[in-house]
Amino acid sequence: MSDQRSTPLTYAAAGVDIDAADATVRRYGELARRASRPEVLSDVGPFAGLFRLGKYDDPVLVSSADGVGTKLLIAKAAGRYDTVGQDLVNHCVNDILTAGAEPLFFLDYLATGDLSQDRRVEIVEGVATACQQQNVALVGGETADMSDVYRSGDYDIAGFIVGVVERDAVIDGSRLAAGDALIALPSNGLMTNGYSLVREVWGIGKGLGEERDRELLDTHYEELGTTLGEALLAIHPAFHEQLRPPLPRLKGLAHITGGGLAGNLSRIFPDGLAADLDAASWETPALFALIQRTGEIADEEMARAFNMGVAIVIAVAQEEAEAVLGRLDGAWRIGTVGERGADKPAVRGLS
Repeated sequence: MSDQRSTPLTYAAAGVDIDAADATVRRYGELARRASRPEVLSDVGPFAGLFRLGKYDDPVLVSSADGVGTKLLIAKAAGRYDTVGQDLVNHCVNDILTAGAEPLFFLDYLATGDLSQDRRVEIVEGVATACQQQNVALVGGETADMSDVYRSGDYDIAGFIVGVVERDAVIDGSRLAAGDALIALPSNGLMTNGYSLVREVWGIGKGLGEERDRELLDTHYEELGTTLGEALLAIHPAFHEQLRPPLPRLKGLAHITGGGLAGNLSRIFPDGLAADLDAASWETPALFALIQRTGEIADEEMARAFNMGVAIVIAVAQEEAEAVLGRLDGAWRIGTVGERGADKPAVRGLS
């Protein structure tokens, strides 16, 4: 038996089309130029992005990396590729905001098997749109073709952000004290967490058929005022611009993501302090009630998987609370900082 091939083997035949990828990178470059800042010293294309830090007295760089999780599968089922990049950037902006940081630059990582070049550009265009909105420079990224790792049509995206804050302005919880006020900002939905449970509730992306999934997502619910798909794909909001004015007054800041209020708010408290929350201070949005009713999910499990309508919790001195509330649309007092004894929970009042 001859081991000679009838046609020469190519990289494209193995799943990596270099010419198509190069053309897509040029399109990425156009998007990155839209989302730039004066401190950027390089274009997309070199091996590394260059960013001049500028003038700071005692700068602390703040970084984070994250993904969008299985919200990607909801977006894929709905035929939407233009929003997940915005989810990614905004999530990362919020994460470094918890330390008081101004976002500076962002990089993305997109991995796929055979996603079309146009779909790839749609995704990165979402990244560039959010970067432009948040004044974050998109300095580079990576697109990986891995046809033997990802199934046809599948992809994943991750983001990496760097920001800066003066050392004496870092928000690290060290100034928190019993009696401080806790103020909440509302979420607009699931943001980027809890989608594996939601997909289990409705069977979305579980191999029951693309047409069936699309029909479910296109179903209009009166209590939501929109379709299920639109409610689930609401873009994760960024809060940097809203919180920039009162930022110097903040003693603590929690981004409510996976793990819910208890899992995330507890991360900002030093030993000896806890959050005393008033669960009656807000009404859980209709989307969460629909998920719970449809999936027959226990209250405790809902609180662990979802933000339940709370996107951000900030801590301020009691005497500053009214002034801060006056600057934040939709905000409310959700509780106070209290003392915590040994072996006591860091978040109380949710049950």
